Amino acid sequence: MKYRTDKHEDKLSILGYGCMRFTKKGGGIDIDKAEKEIMTAFKAGVNYYDTAYIYPGSEAALGEILQRNGIRKEVKIATKLPQYLIGNNQALDKRFSEELSRLKTDYIDYYLMHHLTDIKQWNRLKTLGVIEWIEKKKAQGAIRNIGFSYHGNTENFLKILNDYDWDFCQIQYNYIDVDTQAGVKGLKAAYEKGIPVIIMEPLRGGKLVNMMPESARKIIEKNVRNWSPAQWGLRWLYNQKEVTVVLSGMNSVEMVLENVKTASEAEADEFTQSDFDLIDAVRKEISEKEKIGCTGCRYCMPCPKGVEIPGIFRSWNTMYTESKMSGRAQYFQAFALAENPGFASQCIQCGKCEQHCPQSLPIRQKLKEADKDLRPLFFRIGIFFGRKFMLRGKKAK
Repeated sequence: MKYRTDKHEDKLSILGYGCMRFTKKGGGIDIDKAEKEIMTAFKAGVNYYDTAYIYPGSEAALGEILQRNGIRKEVKIATKLPQYLIGNNQALDKRFSEELSRLKTDYIDYYLMHHLTDIKQWNRLKTLGVIEWIEKKKAQGAIRNIGFSYHGNTENFLKILNDYDWDFCQIQYNYIDVDTQAGVKGLKAAYEKGIPVIIMEPLRGGKLVNMMPESARKIIEKNVRNWSPAQWGLRWLYNQKEVTVVLSGMNSVEMVLENVKTASEAEADEFTQSDFDLIDAVRKEISEKEKIGCTGCRYCMPCPKGVEIPGIFRSWNTMYTESKMSGRAQYFQAFALAENPGFASQCIQCGKCEQHCPQSLPIRQKLKEADKDLRPLFFRIGIFFGRKFMLRGKKAK
């Protein structure tokens, strides 16, 4: 495992463990499976583990695993203040105490203001006394490093970055999102200030691996490097010295081992012009075919009316990155025959989803477009009879 240093010269593994995508079992996290994956990563040298208050069950699962194996002091925990749930100064302590309890610890190594998209959100927190609160927690040793995670535009990122003496920051960044969100301009600005940058969504929620258009996949397969799509995505990031840690939401031992291998071999400034040309070609193929930039993070969920937003968008993108039949078949199998199908037509236009979307997607409008594509008249008829047959069969049982 290779390491890069933070603002205080602490060594951080360049591969970080993103704990948002643990495998679910029986309505909760499959703790035993997650433990095998985390311990595989730990034994390979991964020392940075990222979770958040709003990731269902994630903090508690991580805390239990670290306690079970007696490794709390050997790793760095990163978690986040849900700033969107903070209405007064007292709520700061309340949420933070809950997190410490879930994580079974008395200090957080890397604490973030979660999901900032605008300088106004940071200014609101300041009026609630967050700066004084941070200083107090740091003086007590309860917070070791303070930062923020970001999902807005470059302009607001720079305003927040320059408004406080941050210890680190976290941005969405990959070879598709070079000029969106904080982008490469934000990455370099943080580096110039000596602020470590943690990368989230390095593979765009799997889009740069599992949902890659066939034309883009062929470009990669023909290359003499013989790297997988995931390796190309991660190595592109590691190639940049401005990147400190790359988070990966690993949910299999095999994925952990592959990413550890990549992180152990990758070097900054190793890319040749041919490598950059390949990334440009793959980026072009993906951008031309993708219908919507949903990463499947599920921040938009749950929908008050049960609309399965990420699933609908995933199937919609599959229609254009693979084939229309593949996308519709995926949609039919995964959602159309479920007891609670979550059709886009159930949307009541409340807009709650859009308030939480890190990508600032026009979800309500895009749901209408996706539904029209995924459920043309002939497909609606098929779904109607398919549901009638399948649900009748369930009732008979």
